[in-house]
Amino acid sequence: MILASGSVLTHVLAWLAAIGYLVPAVWQGFGDRMGRLVLLLGWLLGWLLHAVVLAISLAGAAPHFGFAPALSVTAWLVGAVYAIESHFYPQLRLRRVLSALAAVAVLLPLLFPGSALHPAASAWLPLHWALGIASYGLFGAAVVHAWMMGRAEDRIRQGADPESGMPLLTLERLTFRFVEAGFALLTATLLVVLAYGETLYGPGMGLRMDHKSVFTVLSWLTFAALLLGRLRYGWRGRRAVRVLYAGAGLLFLAYVGSRFVMEVVLGRMP
Repeated sequence: MILASGSVLTHVLAWLAAIGYLVPAVWQGFGDRMGRLVLLLGWLLGWLLHAVVLAISLAGAAPHFGFAPALSVTAWLVGAVYAIESHFYPQLRLRRVLSALAAVAVLLPLLFPGSALHPAASAWLPLHWALGIASYGLFGAAVVHAWMMGRAEDRIRQGADPESGMPLLTLERLTFRFVEAGFALLTATLLVVLAYGETLYGPGMGLRMDHKSVFTVLSWLTFAALLLGRLRYGWRGRRAVRVLYAGAGLLFLAYVGSRFVMEVVLGRMP
């Protein structure tokens, strides 16, 4: 959710990052060694330039907040998780899909930069938003792994190659580790708002029962139920994945969805 208003340098770097991401999205030479090298270099170029865009935005003028910057940071964090995992599991098959989504995400803030930080808000507010977005990224990684796990299970039932590139039990374990880490950060984010809301946002701008707060609390309760159900009742497989999707959907609506409606559908900057 943190992105400064676009400068020429930011625009150039964002487009270069998108081009880097698109190399593995459209490149067809997956089989040979040169093809794999091109894929790796393209992904790394996009991911590193994406990081530079975010760093410039954080260090620049007044940060902007909106649904597009939130998606941009989330995509970068999911990309970071994928980059680490692909080092240990080079047979992972999601590079094309994630690259295309990341290319869109890095360019989206150029069209929808969001609104500037409120003058009365604390200088610590960007750090608080970064904490919240980190939970977005972890839950996003959990959703990706849950989708891979569901697809692998379906293919195993059909007697086909699971094509996940990762053992099924490893996928399940990683999925819930991301959920646990995301839940911890989401809990910390809510506690900070509860304790220091007016300090962060300004007088009268603390915790309010608006759409964002309601959806965030509902998502927290959903993830809490998921972790409790897994710990106490051994929830696994489709049931656990459905609850995970429900919580992620509520969390998506909490900020990205509500800000999209405000900025794009209604044309208002909160």
